[in-house]
Amino acid sequence: MADDPYTVLGVPHGATDDQIRKAYLKLVKELHPDVNPAKTAEERFKKVTAAHEILGDPERRRQFDAGEIDASGEARRPTWRPQGAGGGAGTRGRSGPIFEDFGDVFSDLFAGGGRAGARGGNFATRGRDVRYTLDVDFLEAVQGAKKRVTLPDAGVLDLNVPEGVTDGQVLRLRGRGEPGVAGGETGDALVEIRVRPHRDFRREGDDILLDLPITLDEAVLGGKVEVPTAGGRVQLTIPKGTSSGQVLRLKGKGVRNATTGATGDELVTVRIVLPDTIDEGLAYFLSEWRQKHRYDPRK
Repeated sequence: MADDPYTVLGVPHGATDDQIRKAYLKLVKELHPDVNPAKTAEERFKKVTAAHEILGDPERRRQFDAGEIDASGEARRPTWRPQGAGGGAGTRGRSGPIFEDFGDVFSDLFAGGGRAGARGGNFATRGRDVRYTLDVDFLEAVQGAKKRVTLPDAGVLDLNVPEGVTDGQVLRLRGRGEPGVAGGETGDALVEIRVRPHRDFRREGDDILLDLPITLDEAVLGGKVEVPTAGGRVQLTIPKGTSSGQVLRLKGKGVRNATTGATGDELVTVRIVLPDTIDEGLAYFLSEWRQKHRYDPRK
């Protein structure tokens, strides 16, 4: 049996319509599934909604107070008594049980086609949001992509991943969640983006970071080398005398910020890599050079 609606809403039986409305709204804010996902809150939310369907409708509240409907909103079974137990003139001479208060019971059941259609219609509940995760490649996050999410029921969601999306960012698809109740709007689909790491690139804000190996002669003599970027390979000038760890900047080769419209840079950190085998010519040259140009970079 349903709980007493006055008890569910926490109001006295003599509460005004305004007191009932305020108590109901307060409980909805505390218990709505979008705010409080706990299972116990969901059950209380259903009870609160059912209670308000009775007490929030003046006619249904009158019927409940008069004992014509029960706490679940169903018509109460009419009372009856055997013939001869004080029946009125209209029942005299009849056999079997007789019913009292036919008029009120049947008028409630049949007037206007019944109350079933109205029940639940005076409070529209928004459908729940549903959550999914989507894995994307590093370059897809930088450049944007069209992706498809497969749902648990074998349905699909097609969405555009905007350029510059970040790891952990949540994309909202309006109206792709669970349907609402009693005409309420449909919930949304919330898709959390997970960006897979890249072999070469890292991201720091709107900048892309890259470690670039160069040869000893490129570091000493300088030159042009080919460098990967999110948009393809480009030429980078290595200045003469470039040290390992030095950072060179490729302007505008980073991530475009969808909010500001500005694009970050690619920051290239140079790493001098020696050959696997040091040949005798190189070793002899450096030994001679060291005797004349010795220096200590650790000072």
